Amino acid sequence: MKSLRKLFENRTARIILVCVLALVLLIAIYEVFFASESTASSYDETEAEARISTMLERVEGIDEASVMIVEEEGVTVSCIVVYRGEDSILSRMRILDITSSALSIPKEKVQVYLS
Repeated sequence: MKSLRKLFENRTARIILVCVLALVLLIAIYEVFFASESTASSYDETEAEARISTMLERVEGIDEASVMIVEEEGVTVSCIVVYRGEDSILSRMRILDITSSALSIPKEKVQVYLS
C-alpha cells in the first residue's frame, strides 16, 4: 500500500496515468460515435435490390436510388427506398408502383424517403 501511495506522489507517474486514462476515453468515444458509421456503410446489396435500384434510376425525376428489401423466412415483408431527385408526389408514386410490382407486395409495405 505504501509503494502505491508513493507511486501516486510522483508527479511523472500521475501525468502518465492521466494520459493513459485520456487515451482510453478517446478510444471509447471513437468506438461509440464513429465505428458505427463504417458498419452501416458496409452493407452489401442483394441482386434484387441492385436490379430495383437500377430500374428506379431510369425513371424521370429520380437521379439515384438505394433499395433495402426486408425479408422474414425467405418472404419479402417490406421495402425501404431512399432516393435523390425531385421531391414530388409523382416521383414517389412511380417509386411505389415500380417497387411494389417488382416485389409483389402491397404499396403500404414500401417506405420512400428523399435523401
